[in-house]
Amino acid sequence: MIHLRPHHLLCLLTYVGKGYSPTFVENYDRIVARLNDGEEIEITDGPDDICAPIACDMSEHCHGASVISRDALAARDVGRILAMEIAPGTRTQLSPETITRLRAAFTSNEIRDACTGCDWEALCTQIAAKGYVATRVFPSVG
Repeated sequence: MIHLRPHHLLCLLTYVGKGYSPTFVENYDRIVARLNDGEEIEITDGPDDICAPIACDMSEHCHGASVISRDALAARDVGRILAMEIAPGTRTQLSPETITRLRAAFTSNEIRDACTGCDWEALCTQIAAKGYVATRVFPSVG
């Protein structure tokens, strides 16, 4: 079981192997491999499996008001697109079809409210504009 906070459902869409540190990227790549193999996810409140390598270094960030707000916005928007509640304890699996739907909504800015002010927003916008080429979660053939 992979534990993810809601806004990471958006981050996964544009993940190309960049991150806060080499340890963070290595961990993220392991999680992506598990997702691509169909492992179930559970939505969590607060730091998750992606945050794990940096949680101690960024504990204030991971529990900060801006990140909590990001989670709420992402849960609302992703839940609307997937027609399901995204809340702590929700379990689901991601599929190539689900990722395609979310990427289409991301590209059209339907699910980007949570991204406002994020340090990675410009990079993710570029990746979406280029058709998600080189993304690692159910890679786009772009």
